[in-house]
Amino acid sequence: MNYVFNPHPVSSLPIAGTDARFPVRRIFCVGRNYAEHAREMGATDQAEGREPPFFFAKPADALVAGDGELAVKYPSLTQNLHHEIEMVVALGAGGENITVDAAAGMIFGYAVGLDLTRRDIQARAKEKSHPWDMSKGFDQSAVAGVINPVAACGHPASGRIWLNVNGQLRQQGDLSDMLWKVPDIIANLSTMVRLEAGDLIYSGTPAGVGPLQRGDVLEAGVDGVGGLRARIV
Repeated sequence: MNYVFNPHPVSSLPIAGTDARFPVRRIFCVGRNYAEHAREMGATDQAEGREPPFFFAKPADALVAGDGELAVKYPSLTQNLHHEIEMVVALGAGGENITVDAAAGMIFGYAVGLDLTRRDIQARAKEKSHPWDMSKGFDQSAVAGVINPVAACGHPASGRIWLNVNGQLRQQGDLSDMLWKVPDIIANLSTMVRLEAGDLIYSGTPAGVGPLQRGDVLEAGVDGVGGLRARIV
C-alpha cells in the first residue's frame, strides 16, 4: 500500500504471561455505572437504574498502557483533572445485537484502567448541552495496565475496586455494585455499533472521584484482575 505518510503505530496493551500484545481498535466507556457515583454527579435517575446505560468514546491513541509505573501527562486547558478507576473489558470477538448469554464468550480478558476527565471542561459542556469529547477524549486520557486473560481470571463479577492517590484511599467499591453488569453492557453497546476484537470497554467508576495534581502517584487495583501504578507529570 502506498501511503502519503507512514501509518501511525497501533495502540496496544501487554498481556499477562506472554510477550504478545493486545491491539486496540476502539475505546468505549460506560457513564455512571455505580449508583453512588451517579448520585455524586447529580444523576438520581441513573443511580436508581431507571435509565439504560449510556456511552462515550475515547480515541485508541489516547491510551497509556504498560506493566510498570506509567507516566501520564497533565493535560492542557484544565484546572480540574479527575481520576476515575475502572475495570476494563478487552474483547476478543465481536458482532452486532449480541445476546446477554453470548456476551461472555466475546471477552478476551480484563485490566485495571483509569478514565481521566477534564471536569471543568465537562461541566461547561454540560451547561451548554455540548458534546463531552474534549473533556473525555484528550491525549493520554485512557490509562490501562496489563490484560489478565479470561483463562486465568475468569469473569470477575464481584470483588474490591479501589484507588489510592499518594497513599490515601480515594475510591473504593465492589464490582457487584455495577448497575449494568458486563454482559448487559456488551449486549446493549452492540445494538448501537458493531463490536470487534480489539475493542476496550471501560465499565464505570465507583464514588469518590476527585482532582489530581502534577506529581501525584496513583495506585489502583481490581480483585482478581490486577493492579496499576501511574504518576502525573
